Parts: sequence; C-alpha cells; structure tokens
Amino acid sequence: MKLYYCPMTRATRPRWLLEEIGCPYELVRLDLSKGEHKKPGYLAIHPHGVVPALCDGDLSMFESSAICMYLADKFPERNLAPALGTPARGLYYQWMVYSIATMEPPVLKVFLNTAFLPETQRNPKETEEGRTQFREVANVLGRALEGKAFLVGDQLTAADVMIGSIVGWSKRLGLLEDAPEALRDYAKRIMERPAYRRAITD
Repeated sequence: MKLYYCPMTRATRPRWLLEEIGCPYELVRLDLSKGEHKKPGYLAIHPHGVVPALCDGDLSMFESSAICMYLADKFPERNLAPALGTPARGLYYQWMVYSIATMEPPVLKVFLNTAFLPETQRNPKETEEGRTQFREVANVLGRALEGKAFLVGDQLTAADVMIGSIVGWSKRLGLLEDAPEALRDYAKRIMERPAYRRAITD
C-alpha cells in the first residue's frame, strides 16, 4: 500500500490508522510548496490534487474518512470497526460522518481566520462563529465520552482516529480550553498514543 502524504494535513488520519494497524506501507511524501500534488501523475490518482490518497493494488482512492473506513474493514483482526449490522456499527458510522460534516467545518473556520489566511483576509466574525459552533460540538462530544475511554465500545476505532485527529487540531488552536473535562481527557489519551505520535512527526 502507498499513502500519499504531507505533514499537518488530513493525510495524518490514514497514516495514524496505518500505524495503529501495524501493517507495512509506503509513505509517499508530496512537497506541496513544489506543486508535486498538482503534477499529472498524482492528478491521475487524486483528481483534485490534494492529500491524502491511498493506492492498494489496483485500487486508488481518496477522502480521509473513506480511506480510514476501508483500512478498518481490510484488517478486521485489529477490531478498528464494530461488526456489521450491530448497534455499535451504527454509532461508528455516525461519528465517522460527524467528524467531517459537523466537527471539522467550525475548526476549519477558526484555523483559516486565525492562522492560515493573510491578516488582511481574516474575518473576526467568522472566527467567533466557528468558536461558537465548536463549543456546541465540544459539548456533544463531552456527553458522548462521559465515563468512556473511546467513542464506540471499549477500544479505539477508526471513528476515534477521525474525531481524535480533529480534537488534536482543535487543541492546537486553543479550542479545548473551556471544553468539557471528558473531551479534554480524551484529547490527552488520544495524543499520547504511540501511533498518533508517529503519525504527526515529519
């Protein structure tokens, strides 16, 4: 398997999951500053020219959540996804979708307007809207994690990788300072995992 990757991007998610799985894979680093992600060879793999993308034999696929779901199902012995047809599988799908559809947008809004965009293009109103929306997300996650180590079942799943990666991003942006204790404890547990630490280096 080949994972096309750049540090501090959504490609960290499948890299983290691959590290949890412990299977051999090739990490193909793309230098975005040199436009390597926009060259024809890579565009044939990912038509939008962004990361991540995964190649596994004849399969080429993109979207971090889809890659993580694929990997969790490819290695069932690692128990990174609940069994099909179970209530736990339903909750797993819920949090996988929640990570992208509900949690990431406000975090991205804060990131763009406090760190990424040039100062002249930043919008304080957008920042405050993002912070307000994230507080609601944090409360929902805090309630879901009350008395639990992970979101679904008693061990880490790909849903924790998706949610946990955004939790780590949120912490770096200072969004967890007034978050529920259960979410802050979860962030600490997640970010101390050896596989997580390996995934966010270089």
